[in-house]
Amino acid sequence: MASPGHSDLGEVAPEIKASERRTAVAIADLEWREMEGDDDGPNEAQDSDFPTVERSRLQEMLSLLGLEMYQAQKLSLQDSLQISSDSMKNWAPQAPKDLPWNFLRKLQALNAEARNTTMVLDVPPDTRPAEKESQVEEEIIYWDTADDISADIYSFSELPTPDTPVNPLDLLCALLLSSDSFLQQEIVLKMSLCQFALPLVLPDPENHYHTFLLWAMRGTVRTWGSQPPRAVSSFREDSVVLSRAPAFAFVRMEVSSNSKSQLLNAVLSPGHRQRDCFWHRDLNLGTNPREIADGLVEISWFLPSGREDLDIFPEPVAFLNLRGDIGSHWLQFKLLTEISSAVFILTDNISKKEYKLLYSMKGSATKYYFILSPYRGKRNTNLRFLNRLIPVLKMDPSHVLVKVSSTDSAGFVRRIRAIVAHVTRAPCRRVSVEDMAHAARKLGLKVDEDCDECQRAKDRMEQITRKIKDSDAYRRAELRLQGDPWRKAAQVERELCQAQWAGDPPERCRAELRHRLLELRMQQNGHDPAWGLQEFISGISSPSLGEKQYFLRWMEWGLARAAQPRPRASPETMLTLRAKHRGAVDFSEPLWPEPLGVEHFLREMGQFYEAESCLVEAGKLPAGQRRFAHFPGLALELLLKGLPLELIDGNTLSTPLRWVTGLLKELHVRLERRSRLVVLSVLGVPGTGKSTLLNTMFGLRFATGRGRGPRGAFMQLLTVAESFSQDLGCDHILVIHSGGLIGGVLTEAGERFEQEASLATLIMGLSNVTVVSLAETRDIPPAILHAFLRLEKTGHMPNYQFVYQSLQDASAPGSKPRERKQLLDEPRDASRATVQMEHQGGGIRTLAGLAFCDPEKQHVWHIPGLWHGVPPMAAVSLGYSEAIFELKRCLLENIRNGLSNQNKNIQQLIELVRRL
Repeated sequence: MASPGHSDLGEVAPEIKASERRTAVAIADLEWREMEGDDDGPNEAQDSDFPTVERSRLQEMLSLLGLEMYQAQKLSLQDSLQISSDSMKNWAPQAPKDLPWNFLRKLQALNAEARNTTMVLDVPPDTRPAEKESQVEEEIIYWDTADDISADIYSFSELPTPDTPVNPLDLLCALLLSSDSFLQQEIVLKMSLCQFALPLVLPDPENHYHTFLLWAMRGTVRTWGSQPPRAVSSFREDSVVLSRAPAFAFVRMEVSSNSKSQLLNAVLSPGHRQRDCFWHRDLNLGTNPREIADGLVEISWFLPSGREDLDIFPEPVAFLNLRGDIGSHWLQFKLLTEISSAVFILTDNISKKEYKLLYSMKGSATKYYFILSPYRGKRNTNLRFLNRLIPVLKMDPSHVLVKVSSTDSAGFVRRIRAIVAHVTRAPCRRVSVEDMAHAARKLGLKVDEDCDECQRAKDRMEQITRKIKDSDAYRRAELRLQGDPWRKAAQVERELCQAQWAGDPPERCRAELRHRLLELRMQQNGHDPAWGLQEFISGISSPSLGEKQYFLRWMEWGLARAAQPRPRASPETMLTLRAKHRGAVDFSEPLWPEPLGVEHFLREMGQFYEAESCLVEAGKLPAGQRRFAHFPGLALELLLKGLPLELIDGNTLSTPLRWVTGLLKELHVRLERRSRLVVLSVLGVPGTGKSTLLNTMFGLRFATGRGRGPRGAFMQLLTVAESFSQDLGCDHILVIHSGGLIGGVLTEAGERFEQEASLATLIMGLSNVTVVSLAETRDIPPAILHAFLRLEKTGHMPNYQFVYQSLQDASAPGSKPRERKQLLDEPRDASRATVQMEHQGGGIRTLAGLAFCDPEKQHVWHIPGLWHGVPPMAAVSLGYSEAIFELKRCLLENIRNGLSNQNKNIQQLIELVRRL
């Protein structure tokens, strides 16, 4: 038997050959005739009509949801992220065609109610009862939040109901069938963050060509703990596609009065508060008939926190749920039997058809358990069936569970958990999603990752990452223009810039600096791109847009799994520093080296472009001999497809000016007439939730995780829908994320502080709107306060919002939200020093006393904690989602109302970058 760390699909679950299966079915049929007789023959007419009926159902559902147009040209991630007038509305869908967009919008915002497909029709005023007219708008907004209000007050009985209510699972399947691979991946990622069960096998009712969603799940990463607690090293982070765990499948045979999904939710929910991972019949619209979702297989995991008092199981466990009857979805059921350690079959009645199918599973190593409600079924038939099936499936009487209405539900859940725990303690198969996909291929299911474009991109990624044994050594050998060469060049450029602004420095001093810079750039230009960089450039130069996008995603994951640097300080040191400094610790170079990422390959391209451009400007290289002039265009393609690009290098704390200018020029050419920009920036020390805030607010892809993401400032581009651009006053929003540039209390003085303050000034100086993210301390970080004071002198002050984010979970008791007045009170020691430094002789001024700060205006926001409970099984707080939406609406309103700095076009932004 294979070891627990390896997949043992081939040994434990041998595939039954077709001839063996036919023999098994024939024997089962003969035994059934002995028991019951065989009166019914196959209904050929019904079988032949089946595909036609299903085809009609799918097309009708797509038409109903307005998704027919996305069958040839799939809905893309960029389509779903456009800023439109709907981005500012918290409205309930009024027609089925609103449902897909409402689902995507709420899912992006991590709203726990995203699956709710309730619709409120837009009723003409003259059809409403007069006394209810003023109430309708409030009812639409609070449809799902008025549970504690009397039904007599909030009653919709007099409003028309939608003619065709949509089951949420039908909506999910229709949307996935209409989306491209990258939007599918984003949908699955956001569903995972919302703790929803994830689609694993997507049914295709039209062609009966079901798809295993391996690629769609590839980007989902989860963190879990192991006992004993308190040791940081006991936590593990891994892709759900790669980590192996025992799997348990729950299926229905014909009719069951017990709900699989409710039972699964109870098993997965610690404590008394049940979480609704799996949509079930008792939820709103849960009883609506499914039209296209039968055959869907969903998956969810229990992940331990490392706390014995909270964890149901000590290790990760996967739970699978087949929607529909196993008799109608034999292929999916066969897959579940091959990948699961145990299968739980819920049924009231045992029929001839299911008996035959289960008899054909003879010889399977999978354990089978029945959950029966015999008082609703044919008791005697069930018993005869089970007596014959028990030896075939190697069961014993303990594998037959009975649950009726009088059964203690909590005790029954404990019994299911005990069975799962018993199976996992014994030797059992442990499978990853990749292993499941391998079994699906053998059974003839389509795997989404098997397309040619995806596989070519994967092969290229593997050729690059195979050579990475140590990330630091790889950077020195393959990315040679970074490190010391770029650091020295950046320092000379900084000195040259300071000399130019110092008044009237000697020309000889400036000439020496220019000469030193030219020598450094000539050294850089003397190198050729290394093999790894050349392969990377070939990957992003692919004429196939799909292959290019696949390659970038593969590179992100491949580099994340390649040899990464170890922390320079122990976990205990990190925890001590965080506790000592109330969480405001700068996790930059002293503690954790920067992991190797896609940004390093792009940074290398930027340095080749910088060096070549510098030589052309100095007349040392003819423009016609340039080799890297096309690099900004290649990088821009990535920006337009949603990849964050580096604006400020976090290692050298400097901006590659020629590279950034080249990118913006390419952007100006590409956007042509739609080049009006608003720049929105987010600043704050690491660990204050900046990335999560932006990703939730706009669906962006900034790296999350304290101390582990890139250090530099990055930018992403959001497109404003043409129908809304005139109203909003811009065509695009450029979002700048300060990343790990701004330090906390460890970097209050010295050269690094001056550099941080200058970079904060640069970012805010470019911005129309700035969000300052604060946590665990009332003070504004000194570098950011320094930037505010500098910009106050120039009169270039962005519209700003201070966001205080709670780092506790929403259910935990904690301090009250910081009020606006407290934030504007006199700063503490670090910020006092900063203010005194900027106002020599002018005394210490409070933030409230600064000219730009109006305490009467709403500038301070309190965002509740992201999690409600203890991760990794905690649900996302609905309060967090709602607060983020209100902040987003405020920012867009300020842009529309002209409260931000005057909007720029790209040419003006280029000039502003040069000046700043």
